[in-house]
Amino acid sequence: MSVEATLARLSGPDRDRLGAVIDLLAADPAAPSAVREPSEAWRLHVADSLSGLEVAELGSAKRIADVGAGAGFPGLVLALAVPAAMVDLIESVGRKCEFMRRAIGAAGIANARVVPARAEDWAREPPPAGGRGAYDVVTARAVGRLATLAELAAPLLRDAGALVAWKGRRDGGEEDELARAAASVAMEPEEVLAVGGIAGSRHRHLHLVRKRGPTPDRLPRRAGMAKKRPLGGG
Repeated sequence: MSVEATLARLSGPDRDRLGAVIDLLAADPAAPSAVREPSEAWRLHVADSLSGLEVAELGSAKRIADVGAGAGFPGLVLALAVPAAMVDLIESVGRKCEFMRRAIGAAGIANARVVPARAEDWAREPPPAGGRGAYDVVTARAVGRLATLAELAAPLLRDAGALVAWKGRRDGGEEDELARAAASVAMEPEEVLAVGGIAGSRHRHLHLVRKRGPTPDRLPRRAGMAKKRPLGGG
């Protein structure tokens, strides 16, 4: 499958709606992305986000949490591609939240909402006050190391839910770190998919990490600790 075929997964109306997001990205000098030129944004943001549908769980999910959502990719794209899902865009930086709110309004995306919080804080309470154990899938793109992402995802996921992490070239050290952290966060590495041919990013890999069992009592740790002191670190 080519990048063009990946984009063809979107219906004409959904492409038009995403076009409004891409136009906003290009026009807004405060947009939280270094990729602003529309043709590049379609390839590096939209096609890259759609590549996540190679993981079957994303296509059938009812609730998705996009952690560190930034400018809204992959979350906004997945909201249109999986209309039966509710997508929560979890982001703690105010200007990024504001951009995503404008993007949701411009595109008329009814099944996405911005959650202005740290993932750790949102995971402390069950719905409706929080998102603990609420999601079928957690997504993360350009956010952090695999062990960090697994720790952030674990308290948000239901049992047997999945983390889908967008990463670049495979890094053996990073994958070993995740393996060492797995038991501590009740998350098990399951599969790595090479999707560079369809994602618009040559070295793109998707890491599928499965939740196995209840969330450990120690999670979530204090905000920022998963990044500063990953549990699988040396």
